[in-house]
Amino acid sequence: MSYFRGVAIAALSVTLFSPLPTRAAEQVGEAVLIKTEVTGAGGPLRVDAPVHRNEKIKTSISGLGQFLFRDGTKLAVGWGSSVTIDKFVYDDTDSVKKLTIKAAKGTFRWISGNSKSSAYQILTPAGTIGVRGTAFDFFVGPDGTTAVVLLSGAARFCGAGGCQELKRRCDCVVAKPNGQITQTRRVDRTIFKTLGTQKALPFLSGTQALTGGLGITGTGCGLSMAAAAERSDNTNPPASRPEPSPPAPNNPPAPNRPDPPAPNRPDAPGNPNVPDPPSKPEPPSKPNRPDKPDKPDKPDKHGKPHHHGKHHGKDHSYHGKDHDDDKGRHRHGKDRGRDNDNRNGNRSYGGWNKR
Repeated sequence: MSYFRGVAIAALSVTLFSPLPTRAAEQVGEAVLIKTEVTGAGGPLRVDAPVHRNEKIKTSISGLGQFLFRDGTKLAVGWGSSVTIDKFVYDDTDSVKKLTIKAAKGTFRWISGNSKSSAYQILTPAGTIGVRGTAFDFFVGPDGTTAVVLLSGAARFCGAGGCQELKRRCDCVVAKPNGQITQTRRVDRTIFKTLGTQKALPFLSGTQALTGGLGITGTGCGLSMAAAAERSDNTNPPASRPEPSPPAPNNPPAPNRPDPPAPNRPDAPGNPNVPDPPSKPEPPSKPNRPDKPDKPDKPDKHGKPHHHGKHHGKDHSYHGKDHDDDKGRHRHGKDRGRDNDNRNGNRSYGGWNKR
């Protein structure tokens, strides 16, 4: 009897002192896109998996998750990110009284839902992003450096160093946990050097693509890698395919012309166009000397033949002297000497003395 009484007392004690059942975590949204690896409190997430309040969501080095909250707010979580749904107070009117998330590191895109702007708050290591019914991208580096780029609406960033307003599309501000904060300015590609990585803001650079309402078009803000590559190709052509240099203006390349025919030059042993010197006439052959006529019989010491008048005169005087007694004979000798003289003169010069 006492045994059964002990068992009953023990069972009653367990019932009285056991804790009340734990209430299940409140669902605040669901996953609409999962790429590579995204994990939640219960392990890897899949599409349509619920997201709960206070749940910590992490992505792998190439992971991407897109989430939709109950009031229509959209949140994209890019590569290497860690974020916690910190507070979520729903008021049953398709809006929330409070939605706060804590972004520890990584890349994100936020698009506000149907709730009042004052209901949203994003906490980062460098400060707080106040939402004014807007869309923006933000990046949290490993050291807590935070950059915010406005896409539409308006936003405000407040840190230890003060607050900056973002009012125009592509406005940007960068803040550090130590309180340093830049003035609001338009974002450009130097932001990657400032943040120390080309993988920052991947939804603007195009290294990670979003779908649905999160894929806002026309909001690259000049950070698109494709646009940068195109500009680089236009300004710096590849060295392996150099373009030919254009011909100088007003100086078109001369057409190929046939070589002019070489002028006919007279054959000449010397310089061209110099006529051959006249060949020297061969010296005239010496005229054949006429055969000496037979000496006539010299009558009475008749001298040498008479070639010229002088000699002829001498002969004549000689004949006259020696033959006074025979004038007829002397005249005969004179006529004969003249005939001989004329004949000898013509044959001696051969006509060369007559020009």
